[in-house]
Amino acid sequence: MQIPSQIVSRMLLCCAVAAAPAFALAQDSAKPAKPAVGTAMSPSETYGKLLSGMEKEFVDAAEAMPEDKFDFSPAATAGDFKGVRSFGAQVKHVADANWYFFGGNMSEADLKAKSDAIEKLKSKAEIIQALKDSLAQAHTYVSGITAENAFVMTEHGTRGGMASFGLAHMMDHYGQMVVYLRMNGIVPPASRGGGM
Repeated sequence: MQIPSQIVSRMLLCCAVAAAPAFALAQDSAKPAKPAVGTAMSPSETYGKLLSGMEKEFVDAAEAMPEDKFDFSPAATAGDFKGVRSFGAQVKHVADANWYFFGGNMSEADLKAKSDAIEKLKSKAEIIQALKDSLAQAHTYVSGITAENAFVMTEHGTRGGMASFGLAHMMDHYGQMVVYLRMNGIVPPASRGGGM
């Protein structure tokens, strides 16, 4: 017995409609649950979430620039850009600064050694690896921030203050990198797919 195509179409439509809530529920369960309003969040969770978001945008932007454009700076364009950092130098600067902001109690000698090593890097792969290494240290640092130690003074400042300054510093340079990408006809990854 052959079932008319109109009935088959209706049956498929009914199955799709019936399955939609289950599919939506499965999709929602893949996302981490958003904490309820009024839920207390630990400092390490708060800073960690902010750092992860900034890390994704920053690393993706750094990886989006072709290696032959890592030396690009807008110095040859109209406006006063004399002495500005190249794209690669922006990334190295943030990798270096991350050790200051998120290095904990690193000695001045260790910070200088880290800075000197980063300054010597030339290839895109080396620079991005240095950035990723500094971000791994940043995650270690913020995971140690507690309600008890967040605003206790250390040699360089409070842990919460240093983490906040480190995040703001990355955002500042991310904005500059976005301009450099766009000047080279590259849409920043965070702006693709219906973004800005």
